[in-house]
Amino acid sequence: MENIAILTGGDSSEYDISILSANNVLKNIDKSRYNCVIVLLKDGIYTVDNITFNLDDFSYKKSNIKYTIDKVFMALHGTPAENGLIQDYFDKIKIPYTSCNSVISALTFNKFKCNQTLKKYGFKCANSILISVDKQLSENEIIRQIGIPQIVKPNSAGSSYGISLVRKKNQLKSAISNALKYDSKVIIENLIVGTEVSSGVYFDGENIKALPLTEIISDNEFFDFEAKYEGKSREITPAKINNTLTQLVKKTSINIYERMQLSGICRIDYIIEDKIPYIIEINTIPGLTEKSIIPQQIKADGLTLKEIFNLSLSNIN
Repeated sequence: MENIAILTGGDSSEYDISILSANNVLKNIDKSRYNCVIVLLKDGIYTVDNITFNLDDFSYKKSNIKYTIDKVFMALHGTPAENGLIQDYFDKIKIPYTSCNSVISALTFNKFKCNQTLKKYGFKCANSILISVDKQLSENEIIRQIGIPQIVKPNSAGSSYGISLVRKKNQLKSAISNALKYDSKVIIENLIVGTEVSSGVYFDGENIKALPLTEIISDNEFFDFEAKYEGKSREITPAKINNTLTQLVKKTSINIYERMQLSGICRIDYIIEDKIPYIIEINTIPGLTEKSIIPQQIKADGLTLKEIFNLSLSNIN
C-alpha cells in the first residue's frame, strides 16, 4: 500500500479549517489502498505525532523505524500550499501531490492577477483595481475607477476573511484597513448583484468533470466567514437555477480548468448577473470539512468522498 501524507496546518487564518479538512479526508480515505498519516506544517516544520520530518527525503522515524511518503494529499488551505510556496519542494524530492503546481497555485491565489488572466482568455470577471500598503489611491479615485457599491477584500486570502461590502464613500477607509489585516495587497471590485453559485470540478483520469452546482443564499449581505462556517447562509445543492444556466456554468468551469491548467479538486465561485456568470475566484485547495461545499456536491452527484479521493490520488504520479 502507498503511504499518504494528508498535509494540513499552514501559516494563515485558515489554519483551523485546514485541520478540519484533513480530519475529514482521513475519515473518508480508502484505508484498504492507503496508509495515511496527518502531517502538520507549522512555521516551516513538518510533524506527525510531534515527530519532525527529515526534509532531505520527507521521511520520519518512529520507534527507530523509518517511514517514507509516496504521495501528499493537500488539505492545507491558504499559505504556504494554496499560493504555491511548497509545491517546488515536493517537486524537487519527486513526491507527487493532489493540487496545482507552484506556478498555477500562485496565479490563482492572487485574485487580481488571476482575474486579469481569466479576462485575457475571454472569461467574465468584475472590474477591479489593486492597492497596497505602499501604493494606495484616494477614495475619490477608487470610486471614479470602480464606482460604488464595491467589494473590498484581501488579494491573497481565503475563507472570506477581511471582506467588506462598501455602499458609501465613508465606509471605504475602514474596509481597506480590515482587508490589510490579512494581506499587504487589497483588491477592490465593482459589486456584481445576482445569484451566487459554486462549481466543483475535477479530472477523473479521462475527462474533466463538473459536479452539481451549489447555490449560496447568505443571511448576511454577502458570503462572509460567518455565512460560510457559522450557519448564516443556506447552501442549496443542486442549485435552483434553470438547466441552461446550470450547463453554462458547468461548461465554463470545465473550460477554466483546462485553460488554466488546474489539477486535483478545484472550486470556482460565480455570481450570475443578467444570465452572465462572473467568476469571483478559483479555489485550488477547497475546503473538505463535513460542512464544506465540495463534499455536498460529491454527495449530490451520487458519488462518495472515498471515490473522489481515490481519483485524486490515482491521477497523480
